[in-house]
Amino acid sequence: MDLAGVFPALTTPFRGDGSVALDQFKANLARYNQTRLAGYVVLGSTGESVLLSSAEGESLLAAGKEAAAPGKLLIAGTGAESTAETIAKTKRAAALGYNAALIKTPYYYKPAYGPDTYLHHYRAIADASPIPVLLYSVPIFTGITLETPEIVALAQHPNIIGIKDSTGSIQRVVEVAAQAPKDFQILTGSAGVFYAALVSGAKGAILALASALPEKCVELFELFQSGRQSEAQSLQQQIALASKAIVSSGGIAALKHVMDIRGYHGGLPRLPLLPLAESRKSHITQVIAQFEPVAARA
Repeated sequence: MDLAGVFPALTTPFRGDGSVALDQFKANLARYNQTRLAGYVVLGSTGESVLLSSAEGESLLAAGKEAAAPGKLLIAGTGAESTAETIAKTKRAAALGYNAALIKTPYYYKPAYGPDTYLHHYRAIADASPIPVLLYSVPIFTGITLETPEIVALAQHPNIIGIKDSTGSIQRVVEVAAQAPKDFQILTGSAGVFYAALVSGAKGAILALASALPEKCVELFELFQSGRQSEAQSLQQQIALASKAIVSSGGIAALKHVMDIRGYHGGLPRLPLLPLAESRKSHITQVIAQFEPVAARA
């Protein structure tokens, strides 16, 4: 499975009463289908997956499969705190037609966990999974970092095909690319270092920012692929500033606000996440203005 390219970490739209708006979710996908995104990640961190019920999560997986255009790879976030639940969720995603599973590290009993915990956890899941597995290291949310020795050891498993590394560490990308099997694929989760990650051996990215600015994220990847390095570096500088202002500083509420500006269905986050403060909206709008005409309302 070739994971080269850009995958947006899809957001979850909610109605005014707080329920999941599946029609709006599908409408967003209909627009994304017109871009050169490689595929979609459903139920990732950006999708507010930890704030959804099991039934809501499954409804989004089904809607994603229904709405995605042929040829778009589908990755399901199936990580849970227990190995058994993760396996069950992964099997369900496979049954729905997903191509791969993105599995975050368990973290609740962090003091009791060590490298052996993650080796056993991921190997058990990969043994049982009908679809390929992607490791997911996102310490900003979990407090857990998969280190290079663990990643390289897990990369030997035939059903573990890659990692989404959201640490922003280019050194780790270099180390893993050098030591893991050549078919092990690294996807960065950090838009601010996308270009550097590609230079260092990453195959692509899973980005929250790509839910709001898919064209620009894809453009950066394609500039790199075509050898237009100066243009790629210039665009990376713009994307890094946008990512810091929107994703890093504003979070999901800011990302959804940008989606609203662009004519997507962004809306409000789910409590306890709070809406974007009015004082922040003008600044975010100014940041997005640099991407005109791409950022014009559709």
